[in-house]
Formats: sequence, C-alpha cells, structure tokens
Amino acid sequence: MTTKVVYFTVGGKPEQAEFATDFPVDEIKDLFRCAAEAGPYDILKLYNTKGNIVNISPSLQENTPDSRYRLEVVAANCASCGFCDSESGCSLEAVEARLQALEKSFILENGEASSVVKDIKLKVDSFKEKLESVEHLSWLGLFKEMSSGTSKRPSSEKHSLRRRTSTELNSVLEKFKKMSNAELTDETRNLLRKPSFDNWQWEDAEMLYLLQQMYKDLNLTEIFNIEIPLLQNFLFEVFRNYNATPFHNFRHAFCVTQMMYGLIWLTQIPGKVQNVDVLVMLTSALCHDLDHPGYNNAYQVNARTELAIRYNDISPLENHHCAVAFDIISQPHCDIFKNIGQDVFKKFREGVIKCILSTDMARHNEILNKFKDMLADGFNFENEAHKSMLMQIMIKVSDVSNEARPMEVAEPWLDCLLQEFFIQSDVEKLEGLPVAPFMDRDKVTKPSAQIGFIRFVLIPLFEALGQLFPVLEEPLIAPVRKALNYYTHMGKTMEEELKKQEKKHSREENQEKIETIPQKVDKETAEDKQESMETKEEKLLLKEQQKDNNVESQENLKQQ
Repeated sequence: MTTKVVYFTVGGKPEQAEFATDFPVDEIKDLFRCAAEAGPYDILKLYNTKGNIVNISPSLQENTPDSRYRLEVVAANCASCGFCDSESGCSLEAVEARLQALEKSFILENGEASSVVKDIKLKVDSFKEKLESVEHLSWLGLFKEMSSGTSKRPSSEKHSLRRRTSTELNSVLEKFKKMSNAELTDETRNLLRKPSFDNWQWEDAEMLYLLQQMYKDLNLTEIFNIEIPLLQNFLFEVFRNYNATPFHNFRHAFCVTQMMYGLIWLTQIPGKVQNVDVLVMLTSALCHDLDHPGYNNAYQVNARTELAIRYNDISPLENHHCAVAFDIISQPHCDIFKNIGQDVFKKFREGVIKCILSTDMARHNEILNKFKDMLADGFNFENEAHKSMLMQIMIKVSDVSNEARPMEVAEPWLDCLLQEFFIQSDVEKLEGLPVAPFMDRDKVTKPSAQIGFIRFVLIPLFEALGQLFPVLEEPLIAPVRKALNYYTHMGKTMEEELKKQEKKHSREENQEKIETIPQKVDKETAEDKQESMETKEEKLLLKEQQKDNNVESQENLKQQ
C-alpha cells in the first residue's frame, strides 16, 4: 500500500501527516482537523507556498520540510472550543466526530485505539442514544422539516436532469447549519471580495456559508431586518433548485454572486445607489440560473419544449429562473422579505426581474448599446433608468466573468461549458434540430470558442463598465485581455501543429508515390526485354523462312 507524507504548519507549528493513497477523503480531512484542533464544522483550508488554496484529498501532492503547506482554520465556530455552538452549548455529534478523528489518529500512530478513547466513545454513544429516544417530542416544535420544494418546475422534461438525493441534500444542510455561526478570518474575507477568488476549493455547504457572509458583510440583514434562519432556509432552497449540470449549476451561481459581491466592494456602489438596489444585485446574481436544464434558449424554441410554449419563445429560460426565484421567496420558511414594506418589495421584484432577464445573450447588443449611449450623454446616478441599466450591466459582467479570474480557475470552467454544449449538440443531431457551430464537438476548439467571444463580447462589455468605474481596469479588465492573448497563442500553436501534421502527412504520401515508381520502371523494363526477345526470335524465324524460300526457289529453277 502506497503512503504519502505531507509537511505543513498550523499556527506556526510544524506538523506532518502520513496517509495511504487509497484513504477516503473524509478520513484525510479528519487527520488535518486533529492537527489543527478544529471542530467538525469549522472550515479548514490548506495553502501552498504561493498562497493558493490546494485541495485536501488523496491526490494532494507530497512536499518537503522546506516547502511546507500552511493549514488554517478560515472559519471557526468558537474560539475557545472546537465543538461548541452558541445554541446548545456543546454538540454531541461534534464530540463524537472529534473522538472518531482522534481514534483514527491513534490507530495510525500506535496501531490500536487508546482504551481511554474507547471508554469515552462508549459513554458518548450511550448518552446520544438516550437523547435520540426523545424524538416523540417533535410535536413541541423542536424539530422542523424543510419544505419539499418549489412547484414551478415544468411538468414534463424531455431529458432527465440529475437531482441531488435526499441524503446528499440533508448532509449539505446539516453541515451548513452547523458552520453558519462560524467567524470568518479577515484574510478569507478579503479574498472573497476579489475577482481572483478560487471557487474550486470550497464545498457546497461552505459556499452556502460564504453566501450568508456576503449578505451580512453588506449589512443587508440589518438594513432589511432579515432573520438569519430564514436567510439560511432561502439559501439552501436556492441550492436545492440548481441542477447538477456541467456548467449552469450551483457553483456557477456562487461564482456569479461572488463576482457581483466583489464588484460592489470595488466600485463602492452602496454609496451611489439605494440599499434595495444592492439587495437586488446580489440576489438576482444568486438566482439568475435557477433550475437551468443545461439546454439553452435556442434548443427550447427549436424543440418546442414546455418552457418555450409557456413563455411564447421569449427568453424562456430567464423567465423560468425568475419564476422559480419568487416561488422560493413566497414560501413562508424562506421569506427573507417578511419584515419589509410592500413598496420596497415591489421595487425589489421589478429590479430582480429586469436583471435576470438581461442575462439572455440574445439581448446583449441592445443592452450594451443603451448603456454606452448613457455614458456618452453623461451617466447620472440620480436617474432611475440609468441605475437600472447599470445593474443589468453588472449582472451581465458577473455572469460571463470567468475569464477575469486566474487561468487555473477560469480554464476548468471552459471545459465545463464545452461539455454542456457538446451534450446539447449531440441531442440536437439525434433529434434533427439545428446545431450551432460553436457547440459542435466536431468543429469547436478552445481557441475558436474563446477568441471571438472575448474580443467581441467580453472586452467591449467590461471596458464599458470600466469607463464608469476606472478602478476595475487592473483587477477585472486586464486579466480578460491576458486571457485573449492566452487563447490567441494557443490557437496559433494549434495551427502550427496542424500544419506540421499536414506537411508530415504530405511527405508520407509523396514517399509512398516515390517508392511505387521503381517498381513501375522495373515492370516496364521487363516488359521491354520480353518484347525485345520476342522481336529477335521473330526476325530469326523470318530469316530462316527467307533462307528456306531461297533454297526452294533455286531448286525450282534447276528443275526448270
């Protein structure tokens, strides 16, 4: 069995972890939790020497004592106790989880569990069994059940969508609720406000926790008197209504929301617009792709799906996303706006609908040109139409902002997008529907997919927003130009490689032709020789015949 040795520091103290390459991920994470003396619902992250987050998993690369990773608890539930929470004082599940982690650590080091640990574990199991026997008290309201979900899904789907199982959902909800009171470190809070934030190293429950922090950090929970339990229910229900598609999934929604959150901080927009506008921007970013089936509007219309019929071929997906969002909000246990007036809610609803509908790329040029006209005439933050258009531009920028992130973060998203495109185009071919060239796996490459999109869509859009907010040049616009150069270079390299392959193929064909020529010449020479021999024989035969004829003629003359 192959083992790995990983060196790291935690709290400035050097540590090392040794684990088998076939160890389950959760057991490896437990080892690091033990080293950090962290509770099961604290959030741990491992940083490399460059300051980038790396994934704690069996694939974690080995290092040396001179290149140690840095282990940090980025969100801790309680400073004094790794397994206590503010509501119950001490979580038995947390105690049990920590004991299991300690037991695994002892077994790894000593080959067997300590008798003390075994004794404590037996007592905890016994106490937990007694507590679990009071489930009949649920009628007192001690245990609440989540709603079964929204009712606005299309009644029939031509293609099955991968839904999360109830076990998966319950696991995420439990983790999220347990870590929801954790304190986020200043370092992580600052990273969360930057466009370069790496989403790939965060689990679903952790992303829900970070979304909760965004609402808190922008002071929206205080301004609109949003009850935290309702906010948590709302966030989880949003998570539950995203499908496990390759691209348009909950992680994409998180990325768009995080980018919007970062733009809000970078542009200092809360001082320029109303508080409800900030709430509109953050919430619409979170909900903008709810229940996305993984097939775009063109497919919906061409295939005459239920969504296309319901919305008369007019932005069927975006209209559906809006409907699902407000259906979630309408549920009492998710109504984060129960404490605001009707006028504020009406303004909020109008804003969210406009923002989400603006993400239909069929309307891209229309919206961008209107915004450019406003910039040319002089943008006015006091003008409601101008502010509305700005919010639409900001969600559009956030929606297509992957290329503004570091390449190691952005490029995997392109792989996900192409995977979703290819799935759709394969179905379209089978159903005899039109196929867009940029979605056809037989025609598209990464450079061909990105160069035109970045040059003609992203850069004009980002530069327009940068004209109003010059502060965005370095963190947002410059990385997009760098991405264009990256894919342009990739395209040229691929073209050169293709030309080399074509030349090589051409040379091989020519070589084959050359090799066949001597064979042909040899064949022709042999035929000539054969023909020459036959000619000589014919001439000799002719001479003999002539000689015989002459002799015969002379004899005839003698006889005469």
